[in-house]
Amino acid sequence: YLNFKTIKKIFKPKEQGEGVGAKVRRIIGTHVLNKKEMDPFLMLDYFNVKLPAGFPDHPHRGFETVTYMLKGQIHHEDFKGHKGTIGPGDIQWMTAGKGIVHAEIPASKTEPSIGFQLWINLKKTEKMKPPAYQEYPKEEIPQVDKWEDEGVKVKVIAGEAFDVKGPIYTRTPAEYMDFELKKDSVYKHTIPARWNFLVFCFEGSFEITQDDEKPRKLEKDTAAFMEISDDDEMMEIKGLDKTNRFLLVAGLPLKEPIAAYGPFVMNTDE
Repeated sequence: YLNFKTIKKIFKPKEQGEGVGAKVRRIIGTHVLNKKEMDPFLMLDYFNVKLPAGFPDHPHRGFETVTYMLKGQIHHEDFKGHKGTIGPGDIQWMTAGKGIVHAEIPASKTEPSIGFQLWINLKKTEKMKPPAYQEYPKEEIPQVDKWEDEGVKVKVIAGEAFDVKGPIYTRTPAEYMDFELKKDSVYKHTIPARWNFLVFCFEGSFEITQDDEKPRKLEKDTAAFMEISDDDEMMEIKGLDKTNRFLLVAGLPLKEPIAAYGPFVMNTDE
């Protein structure tokens, strides 16, 4: 028998400017939920961008970035000549390691490019490794379809759901999944002890069961950040609208000092 995950805070990230003319909702990485609280994650942006806006040449060092597209396309290119395009359902997992400079530009002036970018910190021993990419078109991301029986679909990017494992190798233990629930369908997810955990509703709305109070409601464009626990715990979540989608992000804190200045994330300020 597992206790239900206790919600620590529910909040709606405001839209803010980023890059050149782009709009993002920053879910992790502001004073509302900072990177120390959500260790090992440094940032999570829900972006919506179309030309001429974009993210021109910018450096990264000491962490991994994961870009997951929902709609539209993003072209990316780095200073070593690695380039490509990711579209709906595709993933690009980039380990910046000792450093990379890259650009991410939307493909269209008319159709917005919408998706999530997650920054995952690397432990000290991994920070100065050479940069690396893991790229997965949507066909390679396992989709579990329990729609008929249980009213649940999930794209397992990293971690495990319904005994299906995601393809991504995370250097920092983490889960990253995209869930869709039918109206009144309920999904239960076990969170390992001492992991940080967050869900973000990007379509519809949900109810999350709590042990000693009534369920808490999660509206569109709203995140629920959970209390950390020394025991494995259960999140029970129910879809309330016709279509309901949420992103699940969970990981084991590194508990290392974070010296972050913009795109560089190291252990000390040197």
